[in-house]
Amino acid sequence: MSGARIAVIGGGVRSGKSSFAVALAKGLGVRRAFIATAMRSDDEMVARIARHRHDRRGEFATIEEPRALAEAIVGLDGADVVVIDCMTLWLSNLLCSGLSVEAILHEVDRVMEALSARRFHAILVTNEVGMSIHPETPLGRAFVEVSGFAHQRIARGADEIYLAVLGTIVRLEPVRLPG
Repeated sequence: MSGARIAVIGGGVRSGKSSFAVALAKGLGVRRAFIATAMRSDDEMVARIARHRHDRRGEFATIEEPRALAEAIVGLDGADVVVIDCMTLWLSNLLCSGLSVEAILHEVDRVMEALSARRFHAILVTNEVGMSIHPETPLGRAFVEVSGFAHQRIARGADEIYLAVLGTIVRLEPVRLPG
């Protein structure tokens, strides 16, 4: 597909990111895939996953992949557009599995390489965590660090960047930093 692009949608929890991503995807093609990175860890997460599936109304082929994201992207065949929701859950899954920050950033690079070789539009949903309080625990600090560095790498590869805040979506016109 000529002109395939990468869009990144970041913002706070419950800010409207996922709804916007689904709506955007519906305008980009009829063969839609959704890569879900959440794990069914507890009753609340099971309910959340069910709610998100219901919201998509069967209009997307769903792939559940909490860790091997690059492989899931490479394995997509015939899609016009894919939504990946949520990058920060994916980062958390990798961090909690024992990977170092450096190893996780290597996985981010692999995902971006897979996306650069794709023939479909890609929409990545992520939580902006860098505007919150400084975490007290080493795990919390590692999560904020890996998220910040990952978001910088993801944004460098994006064609469009959106920020969801207060139920409003704002398109950002970034100034690219060197490096």
